[in-house]
Amino acid sequence: MTQQRYRITLLPGDGIGPEIMAVAVDVLNVIGEQLDIGFEFSEALMGGAAIDATGEPLPADTLELCRNSDAVLLAAIGGYKWDNLPRHQRPETGLLGLRAGLGLFANLRPAAILPQLIDASTLKREVVEGVDIMVVRELTGGIYFGQPKGIFTTETGERRGVNTMAYTEAEVDRIGKVAFETARKRNKKLCSVDKANVLEVSQLWRDRITKLASDYPDVELSHLYVDNAAMQLVRAPKQFDTIVTSNLFGDILSDAAAMLTGSIGMLPSASLGENGSGVFEPVHGSAPDIAGQDKANPLAQVLSAAMMLRYGLNQPTAAERIEQAVLKVLDNGYRTGDIMSPGMTLVGCRAMGDALIKEL
Repeated sequence: MTQQRYRITLLPGDGIGPEIMAVAVDVLNVIGEQLDIGFEFSEALMGGAAIDATGEPLPADTLELCRNSDAVLLAAIGGYKWDNLPRHQRPETGLLGLRAGLGLFANLRPAAILPQLIDASTLKREVVEGVDIMVVRELTGGIYFGQPKGIFTTETGERRGVNTMAYTEAEVDRIGKVAFETARKRNKKLCSVDKANVLEVSQLWRDRITKLASDYPDVELSHLYVDNAAMQLVRAPKQFDTIVTSNLFGDILSDAAAMLTGSIGMLPSASLGENGSGVFEPVHGSAPDIAGQDKANPLAQVLSAAMMLRYGLNQPTAAERIEQAVLKVLDNGYRTGDIMSPGMTLVGCRAMGDALIKEL
């Protein structure tokens, strides 16, 4: 049997990025040996590291390497050092450029309560126990990309900030299809979140999502206004399975859903396009205050590698093995500082990686 080989671009980025990326690569190498999957890793600059080296957050050769890969594994970008740069030079602008350059219009953000970490949540056990939500966020349209945008000077000399929230039918339809397909693989419940009582763009969104539902008669569709959805997420999160929403609303709701789990340091994400390379990354930031101190939690990065295997490379067995190893390590009581609780064993980034390798 011919070994399956994949070209993976690694973007370690800034802060704790290189530390957590090293753990994920070790885990991928072990799972590759076990299941006869070959990985060809290429590392590239992005974010603050790229700004320091080249003056721009997403160099052209980095984007080209990503385009020619089977998948992209990103760690974390940004930090205080680059916060005061002009907008076009900031690390976050590189991230928007990567999404646009690869046509990544669908962001999948899971928020599942791991039994071992249930007491880390700030909500009561009975509220969050059993929560397993997938937020499907539209990623390349809406208010972050709509035109016109900018800060303009009016005739009276006053400055006026403008952003435009806009979607075409085609943009709504393609994210809607991803959401229905995702819901179909889960518990066949989809909640579409909008603000159709106020916004015309949301009225179009609701029309298209409702029309799509006829193609998925096995999926139960519901609608919520975004303010109510935010309230329901913290009031009764178990009512949700799969949520689909626009770029801005998804940005906010996925972070709210993440905190149901108690630690944003445990959560992966996937950004997908029609075809070609997807980008897989933890949802946490670069944590520059603990960079280089071996304190980082690498589990979200490792789980992002598992999402890469499942959604990007169609290797569900490999993904499942990694996810089970994470659960076993937590069962054995190993914790990094961000998820530490009484009676557990405090370990650093490298030691957590070693424990994962041992389980694998």
